[in-house]
Amino acid sequence: MAELLAVCRVHVLHPDTGTVGVTAIDKRPVDGRVKVRPFGLYADVQADRADHGGPDQAVYAYAQEDADFWSAELGREVTPGLFGENLRLRGLDVNRAVIGERWQVGSALLEVTQPRVPCQTFGRRLGEQRWVRRFAQANRTGAYLRVVENGEIGAGDTVDVVQTPVHGVTVADWFAARYGVTGNDGTTVTAGEQGAPDPDALEKLARRLLDAHTLGEIRLSDDMHRRSTQAARRTPVD
Repeated sequence: MAELLAVCRVHVLHPDTGTVGVTAIDKRPVDGRVKVRPFGLYADVQADRADHGGPDQAVYAYAQEDADFWSAELGREVTPGLFGENLRLRGLDVNRAVIGERWQVGSALLEVTQPRVPCQTFGRRLGEQRWVRRFAQANRTGAYLRVVENGEIGAGDTVDVVQTPVHGVTVADWFAARYGVTGNDGTTVTAGEQGAPDPDALEKLARRLLDAHTLGEIRLSDDMHRRSTQAARRTPVD
């Protein structure tokens, strides 16, 4: 049974050398129950709203099992919220979640929308050499979720997968094809590895997603719909 280990929201805004000037990536666990609404957790915030947040990226989930992998790689503890996640889970392979999959967490119903794409702000947060590339190559991205039904959540809640779309395209499948990486099999990844998109695999996945979207099985996020359409047409995916 999957469990919610920690609920994290912004602790403090930090100055950042990126274009926005500040970052809200410093998330830390909070006590008690937290309201979940269409734009995320109550009292949470995103500084860069052009690339983060919004109803299709309202909540970011990361697995303890993946955090343990990185703890071993980095030689330091990856505490809840260090990666900017809102939810730290145990017992659920977040990367193998199917796009459109729904989770019951406390009284909130959440839906998986897309993988997290690491950015330079994340790299500066970790302070590790070539961190963005390393994180991407490991294909342990975690997942963004939208809020289907408002509710309240708290550490200790169970996380129940209540609906899984039949198209079968997972967060890791899409990220692997889009960014030319391998599966998250726990092998050591070096900072120098680099892949290229797989147009054939990406087109096949995109068509499955678009078909499911057209049939009403899932509702793709705007980003995923645009990129799936590009991939299906075999045009460069942004």
